[in-house]
Order: sequence, then structure tokens, then C-alpha cells
Amino acid sequence: MDAFFASAEQLTRPTLRDRPVLVGGLGPRSVVAGASYQARVFGARSAMPMGQARRLCPNATVVPPRFVLYQSLSEQVMAVLGEAAPVLEPVSLDEAFLEPPALAGADAGEVERFVVALRAAVREATGLPASVGAGSGKQVAKIASELAKPDGLRVVGADEERAVLDPLPVRSLWGVGPVAETALHRAGVLTIGELAALETREATSLLGSAMGTELHRLARGIDERPVAPRGAAKQVSSETTFDTDLTAMSAVHDNVAKLAESAHRRLIASGRAARTVTVKVRSADFSTFTRSETAAMASTDLGTLTAVAQRLAVAAVPEGGVRLLGVSLAGLGDEPPPALFDTSVPAPAALPTAETGEGHPEEPAAPDLARPWRPGDDVRHAEHGHGWVQGAGHGRVTVRFETRSTGPGRARTVAADDPALTRAEPLASLE
Repeated sequence: MDAFFASAEQLTRPTLRDRPVLVGGLGPRSVVAGASYQARVFGARSAMPMGQARRLCPNATVVPPRFVLYQSLSEQVMAVLGEAAPVLEPVSLDEAFLEPPALAGADAGEVERFVVALRAAVREATGLPASVGAGSGKQVAKIASELAKPDGLRVVGADEERAVLDPLPVRSLWGVGPVAETALHRAGVLTIGELAALETREATSLLGSAMGTELHRLARGIDERPVAPRGAAKQVSSETTFDTDLTAMSAVHDNVAKLAESAHRRLIASGRAARTVTVKVRSADFSTFTRSETAAMASTDLGTLTAVAQRLAVAAVPEGGVRLLGVSLAGLGDEPPPALFDTSVPAPAALPTAETGEGHPEEPAAPDLARPWRPGDDVRHAEHGHGWVQGAGHGRVTVRFETRSTGPGRARTVAADDPALTRAEPLASLE
């Protein structure tokens, strides 16, 4: 999918179409979770500090992430892909591999016709653009999809594979990160073609036996990895970076409880139970500390898992402030049968956690009750319908009333305490 988070915002908020959009928080440590192509023209991109992105693109509209919306759209996309091929390998919310049996032995023209139909089906189901790449294996298909962006297709036939791969920088290979790139550059290996031209022993001497052998094979177009469903996640987790360092243990305990609850929701959704609780703490000087505890029996009890996480936090928190906290639940197994007398404490209603400042945000922060309306909030007005907050202050709130199907909507300003104005579910913007 193309700029998935930002494209989802532009789809459901038509006023933002063709405008630069940044998805993420506004805190001093927030990062960009998604950037529209209109924002990328100015150099803004995902994983960039939000402050830097806003300086590069001062006219961008910044909206908080709405993961429930992205998850819903992702499910629609995967359903379309699942109809096109019996075996689907999702890589993330917005990316997947498929190997349609109908294309076994097909020529490039047949593959292209299939891809045209597939992209049309995705757009019909979701309204979103998708870029599709096709090739002899996962590596070539992945590179082809990048070459197709935005909103395009690229079929790399066997007869043109070397012409396409050889000039590309080695970083284009899936699996080449900054360390491997630096090692190759020091040896004068800058392109995929130059890596492919090495002897295997030369590649392994630069990158190590396992990585060197694998990357050398991929550079030569040898990729025999099958398309296969991904196994169940080995852990569920939640973490957040704070705008200001936590200095009180009570604040650490409160936030660990919120993170444990967020991870617990994912645990319950997966239908499994956890034996291992891990707490991660990053200090003000970026030192990272972790503590884990494994129980004899797996549990789904929120109170028990939270208590363990809070106990571990006491041992993990260093001197000075806490910049980041994370809680993960692992050792996952089938959910145990309910006890004869269930004494567990039921999980309270979902409470969003603070936005993550490093990596993708986990969930939008809970609104400040003293200032209940935030830019980007989904709302509903009894008279004007569904909309989203563009700005608020001084007892007033400006709302753009629109959804996916309405086209650009009208902005109206109402009293912040207008009883006709209520919070709304993000999925309502898909109407």
C-alpha cells in the first residue's frame, strides 16, 4: 500500500486529499508514523522526528494515528489478496506476498494483466492506491514494488532481471542494513551487480558466513524462499516514550499499568495466555534496562500480569529520569480454561496509551479532560453528522464535517460544551 496511514487519512477526510499530511503526535519526542507523498516531496518521511518533518513541510496537516481505522482497511486489503491466491504471507499491515497458482509458467504479459486486475480490486474494495511488484522470487518482487511506487505496477521478467537489479544500490536488497552497507562500501561494493560479481568467499569475509552467503545469493537473483503464512506472534507488547522524563515511581507504576493493559488487550484478542512478563526501561541518557519473570503457568489475568510488571519495574528503573517504558507478554500458549470460581478482575474499558516517540506510535494519547477536544479527534454532531476536529480553544471547537463518501466537507465552529457534539468512532469516517 502507498503511504498507508496518510492515505487512509486522506481517504476518510477528503479535505486532506492532495495535501501534505503527517500522521503522528505533536510532542517534542514524537516521530512521524506516516507521511503522504505530498509531504515527502519536501523531505518528510516516516520515522523522522515530527519537529524536523514540520520544519521541512510547515504547511502539512498533522493528525494523530487511528490504528483501528488502519487495521480495518488492512483486513479489507488482505481479504482481496486472499481471494487472488490461496496462500498469503502478510509482512505488515500494508504489505504481503502472494503466489497465485494461475500464474505458474505465465509470461510477463499475463502477469501484468493479473496485477492490473488485482490493483483495481484493492481500490474498489478500499478506495486506496496500491503498488504491486512481480518477479521470480520475493526479493525481486519486493524491489519491483518499490520501483512501482506510487500507485503503479512493475513486472520484472527473467530476461530483464539483471538489467534491473545490477545498477541498484546494495541497500535495495532486503536484509542489507546500515552495518552491512558500510562494510560493503568500504570494500568498494556499491551496487547489487558488484555484490553479485564477488566470489562467495569474498562476500562471506565481508558480511559473515550466514549473511554473506544469503545476500550473495539474493544479489544473483537466487531466491527460493516460499510464500507461506506467518506463524503466530511470539509476544505481544506495548511501549511509549514520554515527552518529559518520569521522575516519580508512582508515575512509573501508573504507566506500567496502562502499558500492561494495552498488551493484555492484544493477548486476549489473540486467544492466548502468557507465562513471561518483561519490562523495558530507557533512561534519560538512553541506557536501556530490561527485567523478565516467567511463571510456571500461563495466565490471562490482567491483575496478575500487571502486578508482575510493576514489581519488575522497581528493579529495572535506574537513577534519574525514565524516558521510555515498555511491557511485553511472551511464552504464549493456548488460553487456559476458566477456573471453577473466577476471581480475576475484569479488564476495564480500553484506555489509550500515550503516543510513542520512537518508532511507530502505539495508540493515541487519552484526551486531556481539561481540554477535551484535540485536533484530529473524531466527533459527531446531532445536526451536522460525523466530522473531525481541526482546532479548539477559548471555549470553541472547529470541526470539519465529512467522511469518505461526502467529499470535502464544511468547517463549522461550535461551543466546546455543545451537548450535540460527542466523540465518535474512527470507523464511522469510512461511511
